[in-house]
Amino acid sequence: MTDSNAPGRNTVNPQALSLEDAARILTAHGARQVTVEILQEDIADGAPVNPDGTINLLHYVAWLVRETTRPGG
Repeated sequence: MTDSNAPGRNTVNPQALSLEDAARILTAHGARQVTVEILQEDIADGAPVNPDGTINLLHYVAWLVRETTRPGG
């Protein structure tokens, strides 16, 4: 048994992250702090969200890349 599937360990689904989990993961693995408020602003600006309000991490990161590489982004 690995640490990632040890009993009692909370797992997260990268295809359906709460805003809090997404902010925590992005902050832990990025160069800047990401807050729930930043995610909410991105969603208001068109970042993709699942119907239940969760974030698919891959879709969100792809959106960020697209936004930062387009002219004027």
